[in-house]
Amino acid sequence: MTFRTTGLLFALLAVSIFAIQDGISKHLGTAYPPIFVTMIRYWAFAGFALFLASRATGGLKRTTVANRPLLQISRGVLLVAQIVISVFSFSRVGLAQSHTIFAAAPLVVACLSVPILGEKVGWRRWTAIGVGFAGILLIINPLHANFDLKIIIPMISTTMFALYSVLTRLGSRADTSQTAFFYTGVAGAAAISLIGPFYWTTITFHDWFWMIILCFTGMSGHYLLIRAYSMLDAVAVQPIFYVQTVLVCLIGVFVFEEVMTLNMIAGSVIVIGAGAFTLWRESRLGRRQAEVEPVKTA
Repeated sequence: MTFRTTGLLFALLAVSIFAIQDGISKHLGTAYPPIFVTMIRYWAFAGFALFLASRATGGLKRTTVANRPLLQISRGVLLVAQIVISVFSFSRVGLAQSHTIFAAAPLVVACLSVPILGEKVGWRRWTAIGVGFAGILLIINPLHANFDLKIIIPMISTTMFALYSVLTRLGSRADTSQTAFFYTGVAGAAAISLIGPFYWTTITFHDWFWMIILCFTGMSGHYLLIRAYSMLDAVAVQPIFYVQTVLVCLIGVFVFEEVMTLNMIAGSVIVIGAGAFTLWRESRLGRRQAEVEPVKTA
């Protein structure tokens, strides 16, 4: 296989594992407090982050040195809070409906990148954002007589993840990806450990098996994603996350007997199409900027 093909395979395996992880999170989040489930998962995540940091160039001492520590810590705390809300959304709203709304994250990222990163968004991407949010309205169907306010939960989670993604871009201007990953795991684990023990619940022997699998999927998925990013540009990896949306919806329908309505299917197709166009525009503008910068330097 070529270098690019191997990277795409790693990315595909990663999102497939993440889809399984979301299914397990729904199962555990329905039976136990989402904060407790996330805390156990993050302890494993933090251990994995420490292991990778110790093996990085310069070791643990160099990896922990951040030029913008408050930003990196904020990212870690924000992500762990977002995961708690996601697990809660899976158990209360459902896998399928939650992930059809999560698919709008690239659109929210494009909106937030304007005030936070100072990026410029042209009329084409603003049009894609508008179309994407029209798709979201189609998914949640607010005019329906039985509109459920719980649909706000995945919308909050989507916004939080988009903010985390924008802050990650901002942090990448000052710190390495190894440092960012370390703070994501360790800061998140430290934050949730302050409140998670108050939600400690006795887990059945059977569910400890699923908890261990949840921790393993988190570590293996992140490792494969790191390998994918080491071989491919981010813009090549991001569209593959839409595969996760499809897989999670299939798990929701066939494992948890959730129902995908026609408006959810049509809305998710619109959202995914708008998000894919947004990612394509970002990659195209990125290539143009890369071509212009050497000319300016010369």
